[in-house]
Amino acid sequence: MRLPLPYFRTIRHMRLNYTEPPTWHLSQRRTATSLQTSQPHVFPTSGFITLDSSTKFEGGTLPDYMKESFYPVHIGEVFNSRYQVITKLGFGSSSTVWLCRDLRYGLISQNRKLPEVDISNHLRANYDARGVQRYLRLVIDSFEVPGPHGVHPCLLYEPAGVDIRDYIHCLEGDALPENLLRPTLRFVLIALDHLHKARVIHTDVQPNNVLLGIDDESILAEMEEDEISDPAPRKQLCDRTIFATRAMPLTGGEPVLADLGEARFSDGKQTGLIMPSVYRAPEVMLGMTWDNKVGIWALGQMAWTLFEQGHLFKSSYSLENETGSARRFAEMISLLGPPPVEFLARSEGSFKFRDRNGVWKPSQEIPEQSLESRESRLETHGKAIFLRFLRKTLHWVPEERPTAEELLLDEWIRGDDY
Repeated sequence: MRLPLPYFRTIRHMRLNYTEPPTWHLSQRRTATSLQTSQPHVFPTSGFITLDSSTKFEGGTLPDYMKESFYPVHIGEVFNSRYQVITKLGFGSSSTVWLCRDLRYGLISQNRKLPEVDISNHLRANYDARGVQRYLRLVIDSFEVPGPHGVHPCLLYEPAGVDIRDYIHCLEGDALPENLLRPTLRFVLIALDHLHKARVIHTDVQPNNVLLGIDDESILAEMEEDEISDPAPRKQLCDRTIFATRAMPLTGGEPVLADLGEARFSDGKQTGLIMPSVYRAPEVMLGMTWDNKVGIWALGQMAWTLFEQGHLFKSSYSLENETGSARRFAEMISLLGPPPVEFLARSEGSFKFRDRNGVWKPSQEIPEQSLESRESRLETHGKAIFLRFLRKTLHWVPEERPTAEELLLDEWIRGDDY
């Protein structure tokens, strides 16, 4: 599968990509027996836009930003005697993302925690690494960098492009057409199948964790050249320089499932709060034990998001309070029917929302709607088999949701003629 490039390229990207010496291809990384070290490039020390130090900028615009939590990276800096920073690709509340040039091969990401290293090593050691890494973005290497306020862990990844969310924002209609949605979900299902058979639960399946592959690696060298010829704007503070993010160009490679930072090893049922609230499975909301079927629930909701220009469950209320949870359950009931009493009996917390017979308490009105009335892009048989696929993923009872492998055989996912 190759996703076509939209006409324009103005997108925001907050994921890590890497570059390497132009004499080496990524596919040669593991077969090369000798490598020639490249010299670090010299980046401009002038000729860039300097912003006023009082300007709200990049991470400083986030409400919970604490500069002491971030290592003060400089463009041109070399980490671990090997990885030279090329340009900034993004920022968030817990990490910054940098494009780097491996002076031998590879790249670097700055991140405050390393929960996915053990899982990446487990997958690489116990499963066909080449096959797994085609569908999953694993950590290649990790190390720590001492900073002025503590030690900062860093993660190393293979290159990847923009996430599927940013990609669809560049398409007409702000949604994936059906002929691109199906193969995208197939790639995600293959990735989930690899994870589940390896006893790993992703817990964070969502559009911004599905990244496009890089089908033309020359774009990475072009970004390096752009940083030299047209340096990024920056704000100079007394103890650090804040660099502007440089947009990652669009690519058309095969999608990969990324970000194992919240993934869990599992040989059985798990407990605890997981998943973004907009995609949270009912067993998690009700404090029940959960397993890898939470990924199937999230995949179904992600399919709707990518195809229907919005979330399936639209309530904007926080799920951390009873009112918000009640509104979400009311939406679920309107679209999926009432949950089985036997399922609700697994959670004492469910009595906040229903009586002993499973009847919904009238604290929140159940909307008058259905999946059929909400789905607007398909007709007749096409709509029927898409919604049949969706209902498989959104069973109230986790055990009744298919496995990722079973969903790959679904009529709609296969794309059979209809």
